[in-house]
Amino acid sequence: MRLCRFGDSRLGLVEGRTVRDVTAALDVLPAYRYPLPGYDPLIANLGKVIARIGEVSSNAALLPLESLRLLSPVANPSKIVAAPVNYAAHLSEVASDSQLSAGNASHSMTIHQVGLFLKANSSLVGPGEGIALWHLERRNDHEVELAVVIGKRANNVSRKDALQYVAGYSIGLDISIRGQEDRSFRKSPDSYTVLGPWLVTADEIPDPGQLDLSITLNGETKQNSNTKYMTLGVAELIEMASSFYTLHPGDIISTGTPEGVSPIVPGDVIVATIEKIGSMEVKVRAAEEFGKRGQTALSTPTLEHAARSMREGTE
Repeated sequence: MRLCRFGDSRLGLVEGRTVRDVTAALDVLPAYRYPLPGYDPLIANLGKVIARIGEVSSNAALLPLESLRLLSPVANPSKIVAAPVNYAAHLSEVASDSQLSAGNASHSMTIHQVGLFLKANSSLVGPGEGIALWHLERRNDHEVELAVVIGKRANNVSRKDALQYVAGYSIGLDISIRGQEDRSFRKSPDSYTVLGPWLVTADEIPDPGQLDLSITLNGETKQNSNTKYMTLGVAELIEMASSFYTLHPGDIISTGTPEGVSPIVPGDVIVATIEKIGSMEVKVRAAEEFGKRGQTALSTPTLEHAARSMREGTE
C-alpha cells in the first residue's frame, strides 16, 4: 500500500497516477490532550488506519496525482536518524575530495567508527515543498537515500528481529552544506530533509537490501547504485540506533547515500528514484530568510550565478 499526505494534511491512497482521498480514515486516530505523545499518531495506529481505508476507499474522491502538493508522509517523527558514509564508494569519494571532506578527519572514518547522527525535525519537508538552500556562499550537495520509517517502539532490537519494527519505506534526500562543522549542524537547515513521495508499507518491500536507487539533476544522472552496497543494512542500522536510544513510531532512519553527490543551486530540479517505491521531483530555490537576515548584500540572481560558478568549478 502507498499512502501519501497532501494539501492541508489530507491522507491519500496512491493508485498509479491517481490518489483516493481517504482522509476520512483518520477518524480512527485517538484524540490527544497535552502533553502530546512523543511519536507520530498515524504511524503508531497504521494498522487501524489501513483497516479503515478498506472501508472508506470505495467512496473516496479520485484525484490526479500530478495536481497534488505532496507533503512528508510522516508528520511528527520524534527524531530523524542518519547514517554517514554507509557506502564504501561514497566513503572513498569523500576521503579523496577536499571539497567534500573540508579537512574534517571524521569524513574519512567508517560508519562503525563514527556511528549515527541526528537531524533536526524542523528540516523535514515533502517533495511538493521543495528545497530552500541556505548559505549559498558555500557548497550544498544532494544525497539520495532509502528512508526507513519505524512502526513501533524499538529498544535494543537485534538485527534478526529488526525488520519487524518497520512500518514502511520512502525516498529520502539528505541535503548537506559542506564545511568543518558537525554533520548534525550542516544537514539540519529547514527543508534539508526531504521525505516522499509516499510511504510504501513494509509488506511490499520484504528485502530493502536489494533496491536500485538513483538521482538525476536537471536530467543528468548523478547517483546510480543499489542498497546492496550499504555497509550496514536496514536491520543493522536499526540494531545500532536502538542500542543507543529508543525508536518510536514515525522515527525516520536515513540509510546513507552512494557515490556521485554533487552541488545544487537555486533553479535546479532533482528527480530521485528508488525501486519498488517510485520517483519524486523536487525543485530547488534560495531560502527566503537568507536575504532577510542580512547575511549578504548580493541579489538573488548574483548569488545564483556565484553558486553555479562554484559548482562548475568542482565538477
